[in-house]
Amino acid sequence: MILHHRLDGPGDAPAVVLGPSLGTGMDLWAPLLPALTRRHRVLRYDLPGHGRSPAPDGGFTVEDLAGALLDLLDDLGIGRFAYAGVSLGGAVGTALALDAPARVGSLVLICTSPRFGPPGPWRHRAALVRREGVGPVADTAAARWFTPGFTGAGPYVDMLRATDAQGYAACCEALARFDVTGRLAGISAPTLVIAGADDLPTPPLGHADLLASGIPGALGPVVIEGAGHLALAERPGPVAEAIGAHLDRTWKGPSR
Repeated sequence: MILHHRLDGPGDAPAVVLGPSLGTGMDLWAPLLPALTRRHRVLRYDLPGHGRSPAPDGGFTVEDLAGALLDLLDDLGIGRFAYAGVSLGGAVGTALALDAPARVGSLVLICTSPRFGPPGPWRHRAALVRREGVGPVADTAAARWFTPGFTGAGPYVDMLRATDAQGYAACCEALARFDVTGRLAGISAPTLVIAGADDLPTPPLGHADLLASGIPGALGPVVIEGAGHLALAERPGPVAEAIGAHLDRTWKGPSR
């Protein structure tokens, strides 16, 4: 599995990996880059079939995505790293923290969950996209991702419209299979949980609170007011501040 990626920030700074959500690409994180690259070497990546990552040949799990990311980090010579991820990107971070704890020095989970609801709706969405393309889900994405008053949804919806249908569907099926609710106590990385107050796909109650209460010593959830599911796009300032403060407390390197 090949994951398109980009590195920004000082080459000798502690490494931070940023994971995107279903239907978006690495540019989801662009509003936060000026703050995060001041003191960190930032790696962003695209999910399979998203952005410039090639479409997958078949299905995969969230754990497979985590393994592909570890392979990429090995190729880049990055050993321990901090990780921040949104939604599906957060699930990848959770899997990394569980299955490769020696590699994850700090963890930020944003608008994500240990289980994204029952599998049936995800499998239905995957079938819809394989049959009709991403258009039907893109048409309703702004309402799922943002609060009604947000006027900047266009570029993020465009990311979804440009996503490969097979890649999107395979990610839906990976989310359908993902459930680490019973394993959260095994996460040892210092963890911050961030939630959007008006997040519809993963509302704080039942998602962020499960992560915060299940992960030993986790901070949060820090609830971002006036934000939906893509809280870092809608309220980049408060999210960047929360991430930066957590990294300052918990992550000094090494980057390689």
